Amino acid sequence: MSQWNDKAYALFEEQQKQRGIDLGFAKKKLLDLKIETPSWGYGDSGTRFKVFRKVGVPRDPFEKLEDAAQVHQLTGACPTVAIHIPWDKVDDYSKLAEYATSLGLRIGAVNPNVFQDDDYMLGSVTNADVNIRRKATAHLLECVDVMKEVGSDILSLWFADGTNYPGQGHIRKRKQWLHEALTETYQALSPNMRMLIEYKFFEPGFYHTDLADWGMAFHAANQLGPQAQVLVDTGHHAQGTNVEHIVAYLLDEGKLGGFHFNSRKYADDDLIVGTVNPYELFLIFYQILDADRDERPIVRNTAGNIAFMIDQSHAIEPKIPAMLRSVMNIQTQYAKALMINHEAVLQAQAKNDVLAAEAAVREAYEVDVAPFLAAVREEQGLPIDPMKAFLESGYTEKIAVRGVGGSSW
Repeated sequence: MSQWNDKAYALFEEQQKQRGIDLGFAKKKLLDLKIETPSWGYGDSGTRFKVFRKVGVPRDPFEKLEDAAQVHQLTGACPTVAIHIPWDKVDDYSKLAEYATSLGLRIGAVNPNVFQDDDYMLGSVTNADVNIRRKATAHLLECVDVMKEVGSDILSLWFADGTNYPGQGHIRKRKQWLHEALTETYQALSPNMRMLIEYKFFEPGFYHTDLADWGMAFHAANQLGPQAQVLVDTGHHAQGTNVEHIVAYLLDEGKLGGFHFNSRKYADDDLIVGTVNPYELFLIFYQILDADRDERPIVRNTAGNIAFMIDQSHAIEPKIPAMLRSVMNIQTQYAKALMINHEAVLQAQAKNDVLAAEAAVREAYEVDVAPFLAAVREEQGLPIDPMKAFLESGYTEKIAVRGVGGSSW
């Protein structure tokens, strides 16, 4: 590092030592943090109103992997890429997996698409038409087969199923049909696979959504068995929802499987994670790191096996820089959470000292972790500023030959 950075880190190290923080442990935890990026985040995508097509976006799944490899090379934190079927459908999935390996990547979660086909306008696995339900379930099973071909161990499920008007659908029957489809799919999983069940309280079904909240997803996962867990999308909650409370509850039950990180201001805005309410992201990590210290193995194992995934709609932002910013924002808030003195928090809680407990958490959020992140990146041989390194790399100019349009949703 430069002389200035050396001095900054020395000061940071001394300050955290005085606060009782083990920086060796914190450094190991930060290095262990892996963040999955989504293939669709590199292609042309947008809001439900307009897709603004960009120059240089990938034209096929292989080019999506090439862009993802840039993010991993610059951050060292993104070795897996989630795929969406049929957005990433190829003739030979083994070749896609082999290409990922050649780029230093692996295929991560497989995401079925049961919301874009015209047949699914009134529901997929909860449709009143048994033939459409069968078609949707068959696609879920197809995705399990894809998982086996690419070496994935996570099936990530989100359903747009719901209704717009009272009486439009039979809610209890739809609940039963959903359970039937999930059960059949769950039984097709290999022993090493997990099914992560996502939820969304509204949109596109404005009257009711078949999987509307974490409680419904939690119940569905409990009915299925230990290989089913809940996926928390940070944008899928009503205003004012205490997401870190949900996280703590699911951790305690051994049912927190993963995250889809993004940011929201009003609804499912899919903005870059950490840009609207970074304190919420910090507090989520606080709950996870606290569970890491739990005396019960099921809680510790759950905390240690969370799939951290990004799911965002980069509608107006350049794709790769947007993904880099997302990863860096996650790393920053995770690093801040690593600065929490948990013993100080517990001591204050035991004394019912409200202000001391709150202060012990908040003061970690106020720590400037830039010197810490710089030191960790330098030790890995990574650029201290991944964004600057990318912008100076010439990669944007290189991929301009792809033209405009690329691979859309």
